[in-house]
Amino acid sequence: MKKTLLEGESVTCSEDKVTIMIVDDHPMMRYALRKHLEAQADFEVIAEAGDGEEVIELATKLIPDVVIMDISLPKVNGLEATRRIKERCPDVLVLALTVHNDSEHILKIFEAGASGYLTKTIYGEEVPHAIRGVVAGESVVSNEVMNKLLKYAIRNPIKPLVEVEKDKLSTRELEILRLLARGMNNKEIAALLDLNLRTVKGHLVNIFAKLNAKSRTEALIIALRCQYLTVNDLG
Repeated sequence: MKKTLLEGESVTCSEDKVTIMIVDDHPMMRYALRKHLEAQADFEVIAEAGDGEEVIELATKLIPDVVIMDISLPKVNGLEATRRIKERCPDVLVLALTVHNDSEHILKIFEAGASGYLTKTIYGEEVPHAIRGVVAGESVVSNEVMNKLLKYAIRNPIKPLVEVEKDKLSTRELEILRLLARGMNNKEIAALLDLNLRTVKGHLVNIFAKLNAKSRTEALIIALRCQYLTVNDLG
């Protein structure tokens, strides 16, 4: 059982629940989001933070499954907070929830290690759905964000990062990368290619390492810019 902290009190979380930390500098935003998430039977909000220093300290101490991260934070911004959390606790998943929708912020937080990116224009069940998605190993972005990323990648091609023969993506890795681009998750890829889940995860680790990517979304952006993928590969 996890011992966690919310508003100064120790609580015990059920091991089968997703533990969540909410980070936003607006108390009313944190309150509204917490009430919405606590209505989900499979979630438990274990902490809140209003600035970047606080989230780094609490996330390192409590090790939540998911941190919902705003970008515009006092003291330490969400980009740097994400980077430090992922350095100290690589298994903590970060889902950005912010007003920013420009390519620069989106790319930077994925480079810092975020697994998903939503803007605050989303409604209803999109946040719970996104949380379940990142926990399942998916990269979650809104349609608005994905469109901006794809346009950026297409407008800004670069030479392939992988020049050395031994470091090039294998035929199987390219196949898996194309399935990622179609929006398939690990289980779907494993079933389609008749592979076990561990093998698929191993290929993904290799793909991320070769592309110097920290998430699925960042890997797809890099693959597009390096021309390992084309627009036709996107699902």
